[in-house]
Amino acid sequence: MSKIVGIQFKPDGKIYNFESGHFVLNKGDKVMLVTEEGPAVGCVCTEPRNRPPQVPQRPLQKVFRLATEEEISRFEENARLEQEVYEACLERVEARELPMSLVGVERRFDGSKFVVFFTADGRVDFRALVKDLVKRFRTRIEMRQIGVRHQAKMVGGLGTCGRPLCCASFLSNFEPVTIKMAKEQNLSLNPTKISGMCGRLMCCLSYEHGFYEKMKKNLPKIGKKVSTEQGEGRVVRQNVLMETLTVALESGEEIEVGIGDLTKDGLFIKKKKPPKE
Repeated sequence: MSKIVGIQFKPDGKIYNFESGHFVLNKGDKVMLVTEEGPAVGCVCTEPRNRPPQVPQRPLQKVFRLATEEEISRFEENARLEQEVYEACLERVEARELPMSLVGVERRFDGSKFVVFFTADGRVDFRALVKDLVKRFRTRIEMRQIGVRHQAKMVGGLGTCGRPLCCASFLSNFEPVTIKMAKEQNLSLNPTKISGMCGRLMCCLSYEHGFYEKMKKNLPKIGKKVSTEQGEGRVVRQNVLMETLTVALESGEEIEVGIGDLTKDGLFIKKKKPPKE
């Protein structure tokens, strides 16, 4: 059975899983890979291992072969040129006062072109900038505008939880995230509390959204009239994880009760699980 290895294309970059095939690979080896953008050199950053359960059971791309000394030298030269182009591009952006923020530069392994990634609030006329770069480096320059989420994915960093950003470590696609997800999880709607490093709503708000939707089906809605042992009242808050309710009684007092503690003459009765045979 073929094992999988983790491959990085950039130092401290995202780790991608590839099938090791019949190659005997060790941590630190440079390998040739065939990607959607063409051939590329990657570094083995994990020892070959059996596919863990959390890795989706879909076909993975295979390691093409071990990289030669010449290919490794070209890979290192590309990294040096990427930094040189980035610094030159940053200097011209400042000189021309363009309303854009540079994110990074990538050079195709075959040297066919440089791709410059940037963010901006709107459309930017970068034709003069491209002419400056082409004149200096005598190669094709492609400017690619990305969003702030993709910027965070490329740059990386630590989230408020103290762990590496999800988008830079394991997320492959960005799922839609809405403020409704935060509301249903009873989270503070303070933007600084629910926004990620990119300034957008945190991707992790969507992780437990389905669970909260399912659990809330067993709870009376906010404003629902219920009966408790201490009298009738209305639900003002829900604790989904604890399956408890905060009920405002007609006397003005607030009490916390479990949904199993609601009296039978109330307007909401929790469905009991059938007894085990």
